[in-house]
Amino acid sequence: MAIDFWFAIGSTYTYFPVMRLDTVEAETGIHFNWRPFNLRKVLLAMNSIPFADKPAKLAYMWRDIERRAAAFGLSVSMPPPYTITDAERANRIALLGLKEGWGKAYIRASYRRWFAEGQDAGAEPNFVASLREAGQDPDATLARADTAEAAEALDRATDEAVALGLFGAPNFVVGDEVFWGHDRLDDAIAWHRYKG
Repeated sequence: MAIDFWFAIGSTYTYFPVMRLDTVEAETGIHFNWRPFNLRKVLLAMNSIPFADKPAKLAYMWRDIERRAAAFGLSVSMPPPYTITDAERANRIALLGLKEGWGKAYIRASYRRWFAEGQDAGAEPNFVASLREAGQDPDATLARADTAEAAEALDRATDEAVALGLFGAPNFVVGDEVFWGHDRLDDAIAWHRYKG
């Protein structure tokens, strides 16, 4: 049994598992299925935009991310652009890439550019540079990601996320158990070992 890693490009705390999961997988021997979804659509449906009109909470989040990035040895240039311009497109690209085998490289490149270089993960030049780094032709890939088929695939993934009860990102799902937040990764691994 693998752990499903449900995430959305545009989720700030998703930066940590995106950059760490390959190492965690190698250390634990547990496989993680990367599952992007449209978190913004879920949040709008719930009328829940976490940091809108909440400057103290937003300031805390950035400081918390800065501390955690330092603890994990990850680069961060504070504050990265937020919210990102076109999260839906970024996640369509991620879903397409995961289907075709280059998705993780794109997602990691996109997050690194967002957090370390200050490039909006939902806009240029991030899209093109991250796709090139993942070995893809940007024009051809963006054209495929902008099809109705790609939009429908992301809608199906988002419907599945909602059916699981997901309301934020990142999540680690073991069977029917949901562990929300990057800091619940160890709990998900422990549950996986207990139930496995």
